[in-house]
Amino acid sequence: MNAIYQFVAEALFIMFILLTVTGSFLAVKARILMHAVLGLAVCLLGVAGLYFYLGSMFLTMMQILIYMGAVCIVLVFGIMVGYTPHESAEKNGMSRNMLLALVSSGVSAFLLVAVVIGRTTWTASAAKVGNFSIEWIGENLLLRYCLAFELISVVLLIAIVGSIILARGGREEEV
Repeated sequence: MNAIYQFVAEALFIMFILLTVTGSFLAVKARILMHAVLGLAVCLLGVAGLYFYLGSMFLTMMQILIYMGAVCIVLVFGIMVGYTPHESAEKNGMSRNMLLALVSSGVSAFLLVAVVIGRTTWTASAAKVGNFSIEWIGENLLLRYCLAFELISVVLLIAIVGSIILARGGREEEV
């Protein structure tokens, strides 16, 4: 019975990783901006699944509420002032900085694999996290997850300010 639970846990972990990677690939490779936001939402759902797998219910819910909800909605508002698919098709072309982008991506990927993933010991814990009472949630919010909660709110603030800048500036007419 324990082997079945281990298999299901590993299958869920792999599913969450595939969801994150697939969503990030969709977000990066999409030609239409709305499809990129959809890919971002799928990627963020996979990250929320990883938080759930690691036993952090609070971060799972914050990931879904703040990132998938608020940030993706703000990005949709930004899309409303962005270029239409017809306008983006007219500007389709190779970037002058493609070589620089490929080199920096390769170096970043190498450093990520060699330094971070190679030196980390991966363990899964099935320990009980808490009783999820109001007292437990408040104590963990103020003590254990304070930094993560503040980082989430800073990213949300940056997304809101960026959407306001996009909405205020509008589209620039080409001369």
